[in-house]
Amino acid sequence: MDFDRLREKLQALPCEAWELTDTAETRWEFYYIGHKLDQNRSAVIHEATVKVYKKIEGEDGEAFLGSASGVIAPTASDEEADAALARLLYQAGLVRNPYYTLTDAPIPEELRNRSGAVDVAAIARDYIEALAAIPETASRSLNSYEIFVSEMTRHFLNSKGVEYTCTYPSSMVEVVVNARDEAHEIELYRMYHSGTCDRAALAKDISRVMSYGEDRLRAEPMPKLRGGDVVFSTQDALEIYRYFEDHMYADFIVRKMSDWEIGKPVAPEMIGDRVTLEAVSSLPNSSMNFPVDREGNVIRDRYLIRDGVAEQYCGSRQFSQYLGLAESSLLTNVRVAGGRFTEEAIRTGTTGETDPDYLEVVEFSDFQVDSISGDIAGEVRLGYLHRGGKVTVVTGGSVSGSMVDAVRDMVFSKETVQYDNYEIPSVTMLRDLRITGVE
Repeated sequence: MDFDRLREKLQALPCEAWELTDTAETRWEFYYIGHKLDQNRSAVIHEATVKVYKKIEGEDGEAFLGSASGVIAPTASDEEADAALARLLYQAGLVRNPYYTLTDAPIPEELRNRSGAVDVAAIARDYIEALAAIPETASRSLNSYEIFVSEMTRHFLNSKGVEYTCTYPSSMVEVVVNARDEAHEIELYRMYHSGTCDRAALAKDISRVMSYGEDRLRAEPMPKLRGGDVVFSTQDALEIYRYFEDHMYADFIVRKMSDWEIGKPVAPEMIGDRVTLEAVSSLPNSSMNFPVDREGNVIRDRYLIRDGVAEQYCGSRQFSQYLGLAESSLLTNVRVAGGRFTEEAIRTGTTGETDPDYLEVVEFSDFQVDSISGDIAGEVRLGYLHRGGKVTVVTGGSVSGSMVDAVRDMVFSKETVQYDNYEIPSVTMLRDLRITGVE
């Protein structure tokens, strides 16, 4: 079922509104054992997602809007497509959200069609060459890796006449590294998402993971501790900054899951670094560099939080309308500004506000920050305990605490690092977390 035929069917459907998103993906895949290519293949994936909206009148005259969405395969017959649309229309009639309207703001001409080809072969070559060049030793090596590089083309149209087409790259790399000594061998796993390949950043991170593997072989059980400062210097730190992001979403505000108010500090009496979080339309190598979000809203650079003060909400068309926002969009790329001190100053305790004694955790079995309660929880697989000028490699135990308290005096580095569509401080220190040991 092609795009034009589906559009005709949606236009004839007895519904309040509709959206049609046609997505085409051309993907190259490579599977390596060590540095030997085991297999490679290509795939072409094509699907259409439709969303229908049905207006419902309440008994007191109040209007509601229900919606339902589903995928219609390109091989679907007319009869199969008609049955799927009828089913979605019925499902939409079972949902009663307060009434809202779809995006109708025209998209600037220069943003309506960004459909230049993506050089999948060049991006794949960058990954293959970067991984092949990573230094290995007798005690550390690449066990295996898988590379997936895609050209994504998205064509969107809604019943208000908002239409755009964009093409962008999307990549994923899975890597397993081995570390070994005379008695033991362990594996560490990493998954990397991006648009294009940043060779230097990829090689740097994998080399660092290899050193973590070697350190894990000599780690000691975490001692009993009452608590202390904890440093986050890996991708797990994203969970900390997503807490800030989530609290600025319109749906969090409408559902009373966040009480952060525009023009007010996100926490009282902040004495540490104050977060500045910006929604941006693009970042180098990001897999989310497209000019229009999936609802047809143009993505514009804007501050959600500036110097610890809430500035603008973001989110879907539905909840943005409930808040009366003139314009909004879903987040694609996020930039968090660096703090007052260098990474080195934070680590050495020379800031005047940080202690040289702390726990740096680089491997968790699991790490979570609950966006609603702010609860922090993580089981430690590998960390570096700094005490009295001595560094001990530790494993086991856990860290816990609350972002509600941590926001007040958290400290983060001037230097930043990028993880796909997020740019955040390279080092983040949360103060006075609970640390449990295993002895």
